[in-house]
Amino acid sequence: MNVKPLSDRVLILPNPAEEKTAGGLIIPDTAKEKPLAGKVVAVGPGTSEVKMEVKVGDQVLYGKYAGQEIQIEGENYLIMKQQDILAII
Repeated sequence: MNVKPLSDRVLILPNPAEEKTAGGLIIPDTAKEKPLAGKVVAVGPGTSEVKMEVKVGDQVLYGKYAGQEIQIEGENYLIMKQQDILAII
């Protein structure tokens, strides 16, 4: 993949949505929650004001409505500013 985020942006591969509940019930597609965690796939160079704290391979948590969904080579990704990331796990 040849995607290089610009500035202080980060490309994230969201974790897959849960298929079953803790009790074993199958969750239908219409009721699945959007995942709030993912793996950093690419990181921009940062800016003079913003030092990049995340790196490729980090598992991160982000807000429910953070980022822009994009599709690359049939795979869904999120691209967002580093400030939209809540934590590195």
